[in-house]
Formats: sequence, C-alpha cells, structure tokens
Amino acid sequence: MNLTLRYMTLQDVPQVVYIDRLAFDLPWSEHSYAYEVSESTYSYMVVLEAETPALAARGWRRWLPLNGRSTGRRIVGYGGLWHIMSEAHISTIAVHPDYRGRGWGEILLAAMVQRAVVLAAGFVALEVRVSNTKAQNLYHKYDFETVGTKSHYYRNNNEDAYDMRLPLTAANQQRTGERFRALQARHIFADLYTAHEPPRAQPGRMA
Repeated sequence: MNLTLRYMTLQDVPQVVYIDRLAFDLPWSEHSYAYEVSESTYSYMVVLEAETPALAARGWRRWLPLNGRSTGRRIVGYGGLWHIMSEAHISTIAVHPDYRGRGWGEILLAAMVQRAVVLAAGFVALEVRVSNTKAQNLYHKYDFETVGTKSHYYRNNNEDAYDMRLPLTAANQQRTGERFRALQARHIFADLYTAHEPPRAQPGRMA
C-alpha cells in the first residue's frame, strides 16, 4: 500500500470536506478548511494519501466518485494541528469510513504529536466526546491524560468533552519518536509532514 503523509493543500479540500461530513455530525465548512490551509499562520493541516484501488463501499456511498473502481491517489484521512505559543492543539482528525481499522488514524495522531515535538511545543491538547471511548483508548495509548471536562461542548447534542493533554517531556518525546518510527516500519509511508515546513512558509510557493 503506497501511503504518503503530507500537508493539506487547497486542492485536497473537497475530498477532506467529503470525509468530514461522513465522520462528524458537526463538520467544518469548505471555507474553514481553505482558511486553515491558505491563510492561518498557526495551522499545520495534514492528510494521509493512498494509491490504491477503491475498496468496496457500503450502501449509498458506492455511487459516489471517491468510491469509484478506478485506481489512483485519494485522501483517506486528515488531521489538523494548531501551534500557539507553548500549546499544540489537535483540532480535528478523521479517516474515511471505508478505510478504518487499518491503523491509519494512529498514523495521523502520531504524526501530529511528532510535528508538535519538532515545533518545540510544551504540550499537546485535544477534546474528545465523553462517549467516544475508542478514541480515548488511542489517546491514552499515546500518554494523553484527562485533565478536565468541558460541559456541553458539542453543539449538536450538548455532550460533554474531555480535555486531554500530553506534556511533551523528554520521556514523552522519546516515546513519541519511537512509536512514530515503529508505525513507519509497519505501514511504510512517505513522511513529508513531521519535519517539513508547510507550503505557505516556502518562498515563491502558494498554499
């Protein structure tokens, strides 16, 4: 499986928005993603791209273009990281429903944590629904700790969110690096994200 981890571009936004609407009850708008990619100076948006035949889609999704039978490169997952002063904040993360269960969400999480290390952040923060135990288990695997609860955080049903944080101590940075390298060895993906600057920061190029 040919996988590439890289920065999100404006050309990726339609595919990302499509996955976002499948994954969340409160998806971001296309404008929001375009802003994160082309205007925000603190955003580090990532995508996981695969070159693979489309998997057999379920239900009505088999009629949509993303799930066609042709081969080619497609976005299978994405994530968002904000870096403001000492905080690196994971703003979003999702994998296309037809490609879940492969460990690709873990690649995205580990990559954003590793990017936070490269950016010299002091800690990584995120919010997660109190009912989303599957995601919480993954975050605990990466040494995130629950530091509080944000009441009625999600607007669609007023569900609370756990405030989870990972202090980027020397020990945690070492473990993060080891886990990321282990994922690279297992999944064999190209990494054009964790140690690279976003396109907006490169002279002569547009995001």
